[in-house]
Amino acid sequence: MALAKSFIPYGSYWSTPFCRWQGSLAGMHALELAARTTTAFLEQRKMAPAAFDGLVLGMTVPQRHSFYGAPWLAGMIGAAQLTGPTVSQACATSVRALFAAASEIELGTRKNVLVVACDRTSNGPHVYYPNPAAPGGRGDTEEWVWDNFNRDPYAKGAMIGTAEAVAKKFGITKEEQDEVTLLRHGQYQAALANDRAFQKRYMVPVLIPKGKKEVKAIDADEGVFPTTKEGLAGLKPVVEGGSVSFGTQTFPADGNAGMVVCGKEEAARLGKDASVTIRIAGFGEARVEKGHMPMAVVPAARAALKSAGIDVNDCQAIKTHNPFAVNDLFFCRETGVAKDRLNQYGSPLIYGHPQGPTGLRVIIELIEELAQAGGGYGLFSGCAAGDTAMAVVIQVG
Repeated sequence: MALAKSFIPYGSYWSTPFCRWQGSLAGMHALELAARTTTAFLEQRKMAPAAFDGLVLGMTVPQRHSFYGAPWLAGMIGAAQLTGPTVSQACATSVRALFAAASEIELGTRKNVLVVACDRTSNGPHVYYPNPAAPGGRGDTEEWVWDNFNRDPYAKGAMIGTAEAVAKKFGITKEEQDEVTLLRHGQYQAALANDRAFQKRYMVPVLIPKGKKEVKAIDADEGVFPTTKEGLAGLKPVVEGGSVSFGTQTFPADGNAGMVVCGKEEAARLGKDASVTIRIAGFGEARVEKGHMPMAVVPAARAALKSAGIDVNDCQAIKTHNPFAVNDLFFCRETGVAKDRLNQYGSPLIYGHPQGPTGLRVIIELIEELAQAGGGYGLFSGCAAGDTAMAVVIQVG
């Protein structure tokens, strides 16, 4: 799908810090937290909720009353006139939500769409499925987060098994994974320089209610662990005979992120700097062979680049959703892109993985990296459950 009309106002996006699961956000309802941070952002930017005529919500882990999805979120932010879809596509949720918003703009059915993504992997729901045919009528149960991490019902394996399968197939060693993880950790440190100057370009603090008062509780990522060459080398693979350690994979997290998608004139009006234009140039998606999820980032990226009419070498910046270091190693081998060109200022491998909002935060960082560099094309590609991936190309000028 070639795009020409979909723009993002400069600065009209945000992300909360990401907090490791069972951390400071473990008790916060994901939708209610998203409503609070969205409201705070709109107030900060002096944007009226009535300015929007569309809403897309992305989330993958059910919360109490999340059946009401986007309309409930709209009501909580004071935009009771809005409705829209609730999108769930595992870790491709953010890009799918962005695609849904851009499609509305391209078709002319909406003028100004708010995209909000949220998830809480902490304290995931315990689901009971009635089964009257079972002995004694006993039903079946599922731990929504944990059980789905550990078993794809089609591929019959755990998420980590997909990384091991790709590592084995392409001869990716533990040493290579340790090396790229250490590189990604160093890139994340650049985002913390000068009192987190880069992150403060887009990150909003989380305000957690305490009694009748509201206190600023979290203004930076929580759960990022110290990483050294020696520490990574000392970690054994999680799976016996494998190569992926706990140090070379991401961790579940909680958080939310949001973004405004609109036409070019609206983007100039709503942006912090009308001289900076951000165009959504193309999307791509892919599915690869069963049980080889990390491979999907490459064909998805190629599809997005083709949609945008450019080549990977035309990209000023490239970012990935990399739940495993294997993802980036495979991407670089297949595309010829140097490992240190990917994921400047951080990636989910280091700062965590709250599923629904993960991609949106990475895309926001991609935009800010391009803006700092004076513009150009940027590519984001990220894998998702079911051996799939989605990708998007952004042009900043």
